[in-house]
Amino acid sequence: MKKIVFMAVALLFLFVFSLQAADLKIGYVDLNKALNESYEGKKAVKTLEEIFKAKQAVIDEKQKEIRKLDEDLAKQASILNPDALKEKREDLERLKRDFQRMIKDSEEEVEKKRADFMDRIIKDLGETIKKLGEEEGYTVIFEKNEAGIIYAPEKLNLTDKIIKKYGETAKPADTKK
Repeated sequence: MKKIVFMAVALLFLFVFSLQAADLKIGYVDLNKALNESYEGKKAVKTLEEIFKAKQAVIDEKQKEIRKLDEDLAKQASILNPDALKEKREDLERLKRDFQRMIKDSEEEVEKKRADFMDRIIKDLGETIKKLGEEEGYTVIFEKNEAGIIYAPEKLNLTDKIIKKYGETAKPADTKK
């Protein structure tokens, strides 16, 4: 439904501006490509990968600990009295629940960071697109995927120009690191 309304608005734009066809300047941007290929997008992916690897290392270590306790309990089951066995099983179950909670919390934290990065970068890209549109006199710039563009000549594609312009504003002066 959103796309239909958007297309209707786009067609209205085209109709209104077709009266001034000489002044009509249209472009489109693939935000997914800009997000993935921009300096800030690549930096965000690298940061997320580092966070994920660190969390995964902690999860793997905790999983090994639980497995070892589980194996130890299986070995000791025949020599422990019923109360001690029950207590150890409860402790192990508590550790397993904590482990599951830790996994869920880690996943949520990584997803929140990913969403924060995406929101910030998309906002910055939007400002860059707006600035480019104003500087170069575009009547309208569409987002390739959201606008439902099935075909448009490549000369209307501003994605690489946006990536370059965004990189100029976002990239630090010292990139030798």
